[in-house]
Amino acid sequence: MAKLKSAFIFLLQSIVVGLAVAFLVVLLRPDLMPGVGNGTSAPVSYADAVDRSAIAVANIYTKRLVQDGDAVDAQTRFRVDTSFASAVIIDPEGYLVTNYHVVAEATEIRVMLGDGRLTEPKIIGVDAETDLAVLKVDLAPLPAIQLGSSTQLRIGDVVLAIGNPYGLSTSVTQGIVSATGRGNLQLVTFENFIQTDAAINAGNSGGALVNSRGELVGINTAVLAQDQGTEGIGFAIPVDMVRGVVEQIKQHGRVIRGYMGLLPDDLTNAERTMLGIENGAGILLVDVYEGGPAAAADLRRGDIILEMNGEPVYSQRQALLISASAQPGDTARITALRDGQRFETTITIGERPTEDPQ
Repeated sequence: MAKLKSAFIFLLQSIVVGLAVAFLVVLLRPDLMPGVGNGTSAPVSYADAVDRSAIAVANIYTKRLVQDGDAVDAQTRFRVDTSFASAVIIDPEGYLVTNYHVVAEATEIRVMLGDGRLTEPKIIGVDAETDLAVLKVDLAPLPAIQLGSSTQLRIGDVVLAIGNPYGLSTSVTQGIVSATGRGNLQLVTFENFIQTDAAINAGNSGGALVNSRGELVGINTAVLAQDQGTEGIGFAIPVDMVRGVVEQIKQHGRVIRGYMGLLPDDLTNAERTMLGIENGAGILLVDVYEGGPAAAADLRRGDIILEMNGEPVYSQRQALLISASAQPGDTARITALRDGQRFETTITIGERPTEDPQ
């Protein structure tokens, strides 16, 4: 016991002496401390993130035939319109992701890789409802970007937009995540955008939005209309949505989504109060398509859907995303309200027609 006590006292004395020496060093010679007072501390930089990701961002050049003014002498005149955009290599085998609007109606598409190689890609598939397109080039292996997670993004996280704005290849802008889950912008059918103040200019479409580790968190898509005197409001498609679209296009050449055959609308707070709905949930069915899955489940125009699969439904956008994320043949348990009475039914999900937005 005496030996143990002596050892403890010795250890305590050593700690006290060590702390005293460290205090004197910091007080008298702070320049000896790493990165303090000696001008050697590194400035805040995202160079490593850019090094890891920029090589996977490619430039896209497209040509389109555009009608040039009115018909002259009963003959329609056309001109060739050239534009530039961006794409992101997501697979070493040569798969790239860009925006659908970048390649839509293009008569010629060329991709320039980060190492300067120029090639014509093959369009594997497109999804206009999310504004995504998957291309492939036969130059494997290619440097693919590391995919991150958009569900873990927080407002205030630093992000970098990498692309080909105004033809200036591998340009990088920096900002933060301003919001997540943005919708109701009337840009595409399925809106779940990341909002950022990182500058997104003409030519950035289809480029990479990366986090401070250089991982892809979104595909840059659009900015708020500049004629409103706005700036610093850009939107990117979250990478978790991109993953699902890409996998479906790789497997099927298109995206297969669920379909319930109903047209919902949001309720106002006054309408919820009148109906006695207290938790803010509920959407109004303004139409139920004849012969569709919802009609087969005896849902009717004027019904109020409160829950889908036990999840409260607060907006038509939420209902649309739940419906589309299901697979044909799946079932959805519906809790609804009709004439003040709650009831339950089950919808067997169909396949969403591409020409039908609901």
